[in-house]
Amino acid sequence: MTRETITELRKQMKKEKIDAYMIVTDDFHGSEYVGDHFKARAYISGFTGSAGTLVVTQDMAGLWTDGRYFLQAGEQLAGSGIDLFKMGEPGVPTVHQFIVQKLKAGQVLGFDGRTVNAREAFALKEELEKKNASVVYELDLVDRVWVDRPALSAEPVTLLEEIYTGESRETRIARVRKVMEERGADLFVLASLDDIAWLLNIRGNDVAYNPVVLSYLLVGKKDIRLYINETVLDDTVKAALGQAGVSFYPYNSIYEDMKKINTKNTVMLDATKVNFSLISNIPDAVPTLDIPCPTVLMKAVKTPVEVENEKKAHIKDGVAVCRFLYWLKTNVGKIPMTEISVAEKLEEFRQMGENYRGQSFDPIAAYAEHGAIVHYSATPETDKEIKADSFLLLDTGGQYLEGTTDITRTVALGGITAEMKKYFTAVLKGNLNLVAAKFKKGCVGVNLDYLAREALWEMGMDYNHGTGHGVGYYLNVHEAPNGFRFKQVPERNESAVFEEGMITSDEPGLYLEGKYGIRLENLIVCEKYMENEYGEFLQFKPLTFVPFDLDAVEPSLMTEKERARLNQYHAEVFEKISPYLNEEEKAWLAHETRAI
Repeated sequence: MTRETITELRKQMKKEKIDAYMIVTDDFHGSEYVGDHFKARAYISGFTGSAGTLVVTQDMAGLWTDGRYFLQAGEQLAGSGIDLFKMGEPGVPTVHQFIVQKLKAGQVLGFDGRTVNAREAFALKEELEKKNASVVYELDLVDRVWVDRPALSAEPVTLLEEIYTGESRETRIARVRKVMEERGADLFVLASLDDIAWLLNIRGNDVAYNPVVLSYLLVGKKDIRLYINETVLDDTVKAALGQAGVSFYPYNSIYEDMKKINTKNTVMLDATKVNFSLISNIPDAVPTLDIPCPTVLMKAVKTPVEVENEKKAHIKDGVAVCRFLYWLKTNVGKIPMTEISVAEKLEEFRQMGENYRGQSFDPIAAYAEHGAIVHYSATPETDKEIKADSFLLLDTGGQYLEGTTDITRTVALGGITAEMKKYFTAVLKGNLNLVAAKFKKGCVGVNLDYLAREALWEMGMDYNHGTGHGVGYYLNVHEAPNGFRFKQVPERNESAVFEEGMITSDEPGLYLEGKYGIRLENLIVCEKYMENEYGEFLQFKPLTFVPFDLDAVEPSLMTEKERARLNQYHAEVFEKISPYLNEEEKAWLAHETRAI
């Protein structure tokens, strides 16, 4: 099938005089997950991983993906005629480097500009123009060869009431218009789905795990144009949005409307958050302001109502996870269970929670050596039987009307060695020490990340991922701009100063290839600590309340202060969660949260 699809694609390329065609993973909005309609790269290449770029020329085809997918891509591309380019490996060019090297003067690169980030596309276009090669961005050649392509998702839109958000859509729109006024902008282009959902207080189901709505938004000084499939809006939603000054236009018509913008208007946008076609369709004579998207920071600072609701969501989630852990510890080694089946069992417990709306990301259940693969996802081929031995790493989360959860627990199922306890305790210390931070306002994640890594760094150990990311409110589980990293990463927008109301994950880990992995993750909220003549000080408080597995802790490796932090946290877990458990579960939780 893959060879046939590429042959058909090459015919279309030849017809349009395209020398190389690039197919990315994104939808039109740069979403982390994409709907079936947008899985063009998977359709053409046969590679189904969630990250990768395909480049096709008349004499070769190559697929670029990262280390998470080297094995999977190698298997799925076998016999396809597509070369695998392992990103980050020595001697492997980036996609851009390859394209620039491959194309000669006068040749043309084609892609669907709606799927390519504007900042990325401009950089590539600039490099190609240096050697007199060019770009054509208005051709969706995949659509011509994709037989029975799935339709665009068209799930119903719901309103998120102020009892959940603590702020009306009218107020949020006014805040955005204030930024526009300060910047001298007449129009603001918004294409990122979570920002649109936040601004209008709407939610949907068009993207897996993220309760967003396929749409674009054009905010003017007085009017707002929402580009959407109008059939997903019922009369109640239309009336509420109409009251806020929103009018409705066909989803794809924004591209033509961009071409009609009056040259007297100044357009504000963020080139990292809109696609290349949108920005390219703006007439050259129209002044544009490329600034960081203002809704990103607004969205990250949760309202007091949102914070209180998040606490409620995390109690419900904590009850589900605790009930699951009791089931797991009681039944492991006695009944058959696998990585996939335990993830499904945990989902059953979550579904019992009031206002539960589904998972917040693709769950990770990684047993023994699979735990050392940071973003492992079990498939029917890799699904490992779970025994009463080693570690089971579970990274899962839920979406509730009251908020988004994300929790990782590493569970000791038996056969835990002194080495495993030493490393588990070091990771645990990092988690506890970060949440205990008291710091002056003005700090960013880079200032605080060391607290989570200190115990590991002292042993010459480390983990190759950030310590934490921002989390949305009943929205995307990965949300900029707050986060924890030990160094700045240019492609990561996680350099925001911490503010009251920001919710961030706290998730240090350690991964020993071929043996096991450890990660311990809570969500934490930033709060005011004190203010005095030295300035304003902030602190974190945990939102997640689920015990850390004491069977894997070595108390002698912890200071008195660290043991006190763990005991205090576990006392809170028991106080908040035990009222919702039956007698057997409550007795188990009392033991799991005992003082050490």
